[in-house]
Amino acid sequence: MPRRIDHEGRSRLIAEAVCRLADEHGLEGVTLRDVAARAGVSMGAVQRCFRTKEEMLLFTLGQIGDRIQERLRARRLESPAQSAMTVLGHAATEIALLQEEHRAEARVWLAFLAQAAVSTPLAKTLKANYAALEETFVRLLSEAVGTTGRATAARDPRREARTLLALTDGLTAHVLIGHLTPQEAQDVLHAHLAGLWGAPGDPAP
Repeated sequence: MPRRIDHEGRSRLIAEAVCRLADEHGLEGVTLRDVAARAGVSMGAVQRCFRTKEEMLLFTLGQIGDRIQERLRARRLESPAQSAMTVLGHAATEIALLQEEHRAEARVWLAFLAQAAVSTPLAKTLKANYAALEETFVRLLSEAVGTTGRATAARDPRREARTLLALTDGLTAHVLIGHLTPQEAQDVLHAHLAGLWGAPGDPAP
């Protein structure tokens, strides 16, 4: 009887290999042959999952986004009664990838961001990811204003959402190149979030 192949599981295994190689060498160091060797599978196995390198990179980018979203869902489930302000703070921190255990993920994310500047398919995927994150921030900002009555963020929730999204990306880059320590970046993020509720300098919720 023919052996059944878990294509989804193998695709995730390959995506992990892509991330490890991209973390070490950037996306220019990612080849189908090297990915196959790192994943412990044959070139044919990689090609059965992905017809092209670009297709493989798109899947990997989606996996990174899924991991971030899964962490956000897990934090929400841990404390279902937390306020929208608190959820927004957690979401911004996760997206900024400031924790030491997420440093490799941050390097890979920025490698994809750089590649997207010259790859229309990657840019399209990243734009969709950013649009979804923006909508999440808009919703949380609107919920927080509605429950607290503190109106600094109410002036234009979408503009504030875009500002916060740009800030998280910038902090990721500044930490990776050593301009800021993770704690300094966290302080910047906390101060910005506190300012949204009309209380500059207060710790983030």
